[in-house]
Amino acid sequence: MEMKLPETIQMLLDRGVRMPHPFTVEIGDDVVPERIAGSGVVICGGTRITGRKTLIAEGVQLGKEAPVVLDNCRLGRDVELSGGFFTDSVFLERVSMASGAQVRANCLLEEEVKAGHNVGLKQTILFPFVTLGSLINFCDVFMAGGTSRKNHSEVGSSYIHFNYTPNQDKATASLLGDVPRGVMLKEAPLFLGGQGGLVGPARSGFGTVIAAGEIRRRDCPEGGRLLRSEGKKGAIEADFHPGLYGDIKRRVLNNIVYYANMCALKQWYIHVRGLFSDGDYAQALYQGAMEVIEGVTAERMSRLGALAEKMGRSIELGHKLLPEDVREKILRRQCEFRERWGELEAGMTSPKISAGEKDRNEFIASLTEHGRVAATDYLNLLTSLDRKVSVRGSAWLQAVVDEITGKALSALPSFRD
Repeated sequence: MEMKLPETIQMLLDRGVRMPHPFTVEIGDDVVPERIAGSGVVICGGTRITGRKTLIAEGVQLGKEAPVVLDNCRLGRDVELSGGFFTDSVFLERVSMASGAQVRANCLLEEEVKAGHNVGLKQTILFPFVTLGSLINFCDVFMAGGTSRKNHSEVGSSYIHFNYTPNQDKATASLLGDVPRGVMLKEAPLFLGGQGGLVGPARSGFGTVIAAGEIRRRDCPEGGRLLRSEGKKGAIEADFHPGLYGDIKRRVLNNIVYYANMCALKQWYIHVRGLFSDGDYAQALYQGAMEVIEGVTAERMSRLGALAEKMGRSIELGHKLLPEDVREKILRRQCEFRERWGELEAGMTSPKISAGEKDRNEFIASLTEHGRVAATDYLNLLTSLDRKVSVRGSAWLQAVVDEITGKALSALPSFRD
């Protein structure tokens, strides 16, 4: 009995897509074939592709190690996804991930990000060159740092970002590096040693090194530090009271700073990344990245709002259980966070962001003079910028971060002491 390939499969083959085992490849009816390039694309056996937003640019390779399930993802040129499940995320040029990956909604992996096998991501944004080892769970994280493929931020194998608390909240996103300086690709890389973990929400600055085997629970926003334990403390036992929070200052502030950095990233994409989005494929990738950033900011605000709702129960328990010497201070912050959540949310989500406008205009003028944007690609342009120009761009984005955090703290006066 003669077998006939599905029409979409045959169409892609005729356009030059390579499929070593085309009868084992599935292309959903909702996929737009014109959004799959022909030149250099390789789709190996067992691959399943769905979603009307799916975009596959030239040189993409899918499934060379294991089957791939790809749903509503946008893939830039020369991306390699060797095996696993990928949904509602964006992968810019030359990203590569080994088999066993699970990349869930609202991930943005910028140019030349690399990951080993069995890596799990969700609501995660990685700037260019960031490298992940194998056997890693790294959800709800932003990470930047590094200047090139040889000088990159790295996460060692068997690392985990702890993003769920015993009180069942996920207001736990961690900021590793930052957006204002990270976008310029001129900062020292971060290194998170293998067989370790980071308890979110946490902040670590550029140049931070966390030794292998460490479970890190503190912030190091200044960066440039080697973090390791000098000895292990004895066992600690204490009563656990579900619903009771201690001092929430660090948790809330870290969430605010994370959200503000995502707002700065959105401004960067609007005013700078948009300059590199000529052509149908580039525009579709750009639009996908913007959707991811919108999704991440909405997720963070939702999680922070859910935390505010939990304060009612915590305050009730705190009156009975917190030590008298710290009770008043802790409960004052919890009450303030709960009662002023509406004001806090309104201030942080204000659509008009005018901070740093002068620096922004001067920075973009430097990018566009003499046709520099048209003459080179994104990475080459950023890495070749004069330090003075980069500083001006970082000042613009830092002003955005400061404006949003300032609005938030105006609603939370007890968090400013």
